[in-house]
Amino acid sequence: MNIEILPARLANQIAAGEVVERPASVVKELVENSLDAGATRIQIDIERGGHKLIRIRDNGSGISKDELTLALSRHATSKLKSLDDLENICSLGFRGEALASISSVSRLTLSSKPKDQEAAWQAFAEGRDMAVQVKPVAHPDGTTIEVKDLFFNTPARRKFLRTEKTEFSHIDELIKRIALSRFDVSITLTHNEKVVRQYRAKTDPSQAITRVAQVAGKAFAEQGLHIQSGEGGLQLHGWVLPVGSANTTQYTYVNNRMMRDKLILHAIRQAFEEVSGTQELPGFVIYIDIDPRQVDVNVHPAKHEVRFHQGRLIHDFILQAIKQVVVPLQGEFTNEPFSSEVESAPVFMGSAHSSSNDTKADGVFDYPKSQLQPSYSGRSGSSSLSSGTRSVGGSGAYRATPSTSHHDVNAFYQGVSEQHAAHFDNVANIPATQQQFESAHNVLKVVSIISINEGVCVFSEEQQLYCSHFKYALVDDWHTQIKELGSLEGKALLLPVRVNLSKEDCLLIKAQQSWFTLLGFELVIEKQFVMVKKLPACLYLLDVSTAIGELLNGCKAELENIESWLEWQMKCVPTRFYLSNVFLAQQMRLQNNPQTIQRLREKAVKIELNHYLTQLD
Repeated sequence: MNIEILPARLANQIAAGEVVERPASVVKELVENSLDAGATRIQIDIERGGHKLIRIRDNGSGISKDELTLALSRHATSKLKSLDDLENICSLGFRGEALASISSVSRLTLSSKPKDQEAAWQAFAEGRDMAVQVKPVAHPDGTTIEVKDLFFNTPARRKFLRTEKTEFSHIDELIKRIALSRFDVSITLTHNEKVVRQYRAKTDPSQAITRVAQVAGKAFAEQGLHIQSGEGGLQLHGWVLPVGSANTTQYTYVNNRMMRDKLILHAIRQAFEEVSGTQELPGFVIYIDIDPRQVDVNVHPAKHEVRFHQGRLIHDFILQAIKQVVVPLQGEFTNEPFSSEVESAPVFMGSAHSSSNDTKADGVFDYPKSQLQPSYSGRSGSSSLSSGTRSVGGSGAYRATPSTSHHDVNAFYQGVSEQHAAHFDNVANIPATQQQFESAHNVLKVVSIISINEGVCVFSEEQQLYCSHFKYALVDDWHTQIKELGSLEGKALLLPVRVNLSKEDCLLIKAQQSWFTLLGFELVIEKQFVMVKKLPACLYLLDVSTAIGELLNGCKAELENIESWLEWQMKCVPTRFYLSNVFLAQQMRLQNNPQTIQRLREKAVKIELNHYLTQLD
């Protein structure tokens, strides 16, 4: 047989074998095109399960008259221009063959009107060579695609279609998955002119759970535990049901693209298997956001799977993130006693970023009593490298290692009385007079800091040496930041760290949550454990279990105002903090602050040199 170039229609029909498997495949391709066009409202009309009619109407950007012919041609797309675009693809579609393939196995019409075009035009392809015809039509801004008589010219494919009910069930399931990929888009699905699904747009991230309830059921929304991990180029968030739940909703997304990837499912399955010993998966809705250059979506024409450039890293990241949530829930179902144990997951990314808490307060914060709940959209940052499992012995009441005290500071300095410090609330509430202001600035002229080591400073004043410590200036500085920013800036962990506590301790911490949220803590408090997302920058070098233990001790002390909590935090700061870059940056700012110098003078101890001069003699 001679080698010949296939006719355009036959070539498109062959290509359609990969792209168009059933009516649901057509709906997927066309709805994804609408989303790529920036549509915020999509109407999907189905008749007889898609056998007779599939109509997709959107309010997207539309297609100009000059491009309608190209739109129905093979390998024609507006979504990429070069190989570099393909390697960094963010759109759902990019192959440029969906419309051509669909039109080759159906009667397809494409009507569109861009906002800046006066009239709308309609295109359709017919004949052996798929010649495109264009004519004017009445149409609002946006695009409508009608697909009639699917597989009418390929009887072999048509006879493999299932019943109307079965085919529509596939379309219905597809729309559910799409609805959870774009909460900001309104989607309506009708079948035989009856509205079956209607999802209103949810532009506020905190309302996303209402659409989850629509799609996965009210029980899923009530029982699902929100999970959020990662930062920057690799993030995971979503909802996971407890082990043993009957709900079988299992959706995964990569960069908002529906996915049934083997690597992702294996990591999720392994996480549940290590917890419960069974391979039966409960319901979950998981979103993975990753740098587009780290994932290849050009694996299959239907785009059902992807390839990660660092598959092992992604697998372990998903595994550890899911286990952080699943492990404590499994404990509740098995009624096993909780121990004061903390598990920390390996860190895969090294850059450290943190965001300030949005909690605001007024005045000097003497009265916040309401509990602060974690927001839906909170993002977690990265942490310094940590791995392994660390535990603190004991069960029942939580026991934590006390923070390191400054035993290495000179003995005479350790004896300074706390009573010499001015009451912070008085300082905050008494306005400074002009004379006090001038006096504060004169301090910088008469005091000269000679040496600073691990927070301990030596300064001279009137030819006399004194020793003090910067820790006594921290409270003033923190209080100023809270008044200016609403809260102190916490430092985020890459993955939340779980600390198991008794129910009584969890209730105690929850009752005081409004206070320590101001300090930079971010915790998700459950019945018998807390998930630690952020720690104050000054406590970041503490073991997480130790930090929570100290926090619990502060809650038991029944501290009643922000000044008491700031004093508590100052006492918990480890010595290592004064060697960190965070403190060094803070120190540079503090040592040029007149109020800081005044505080150092109040706590200073005079250094007697006569003894050393005698030794020299």
